[in-house]
Amino acid sequence: MTTSNNPREAMGLSRRKFLAHSAAAAGGLAVVPAALPAIAEEAPSRSAETLAGLLHASLSPEQRRQICVPWDYMHPKYGLLRTRIANNWQASEPDIASDFYTADQQRMVRDIFEQLTQPEWHARFDKQLEDDAGGFGHSQSIALIGEPGSGRFQFLLTGRHMTLRCDGDAAEHVAFGGPIFYGHDAGGFNEEPGHPGNVFWPQAVAANNVFAMLDGRQRKLALVDRMPRENAIAFRGVAASGKGVDAPGIPVSELSPDQRAELEKVLAILLEPFRTADQDETRTCLAAQGGLDACRLVFYRQGDLGNDGVWDNWRLEGPSFVWHFRGAPHVHVWVNVADSAAIPTNA
Repeated sequence: MTTSNNPREAMGLSRRKFLAHSAAAAGGLAVVPAALPAIAEEAPSRSAETLAGLLHASLSPEQRRQICVPWDYMHPKYGLLRTRIANNWQASEPDIASDFYTADQQRMVRDIFEQLTQPEWHARFDKQLEDDAGGFGHSQSIALIGEPGSGRFQFLLTGRHMTLRCDGDAAEHVAFGGPIFYGHDAGGFNEEPGHPGNVFWPQAVAANNVFAMLDGRQRKLALVDRMPRENAIAFRGVAASGKGVDAPGIPVSELSPDQRAELEKVLAILLEPFRTADQDETRTCLAAQGGLDACRLVFYRQGDLGNDGVWDNWRLEGPSFVWHFRGAPHVHVWVNVADSAAIPTNA
């Protein structure tokens, strides 16, 4: 494959040739949808789910054998694949950038990724992927879970410091199609205080702005010594009092109006990289469990790089909402959001 510094060029720009490529690749497929050329030509304006269905239609029998699995597929190593999350893993063996995929299929995967993320974030994600994996598609894999049009279908993108999904609401009651992960190792495994060059560190800066507004009593509630396991993102549900999550940290309900407004800014910054549909679904799920007022905000003394009191590790957690930011030794972020604590997580 021709290499390029432009991901769109590197993954192949031509969509007019997509029908010929996909028909040849499909081999034994009896039908190639008549609308395929138009959909491929208009890929940037189509939803990630539509593009994932188009990708599925283009696969050859051998490709399907390696990357397509049933909706309730239990992976021998990972368990239920459609809820699996990790900081560095492969949902299937073939790399996206390998010749296992045609150039147009690689382009479709890139288009799906671009639909899942906001345009102003594409360059930042590309920096993360370049630093962590050598660029988009390298040491990354996909899985297509279930069947398009069945109401049970998920596109899954995995690799180092990335787990993203789309499902078109096939997985009911959850945001992002299920748990997701993002992270960045910007300057070596052990980053310096302030995380120079880390594209996600501004999220922690925003959270620390809230901490700076807390009074002494509030800080004692918000600051705890030790972190939980970073992948411990199963939902806790409501406390015995019924007033919110039973977790460490300061209840958001105890924040003053200006402090709470600053926390609203944090939530907006956390959601900023992702498509509007996932932002809206996250807010809907959060509202169903009582909103931010049912959450707690916690900062961890453990892992304070430079011992500077700028907290690298923190978490915003509600009954069925977990956004865990681990900034030491570099950034890992674990996200799990649903409208009910009964939803399982396979971390």
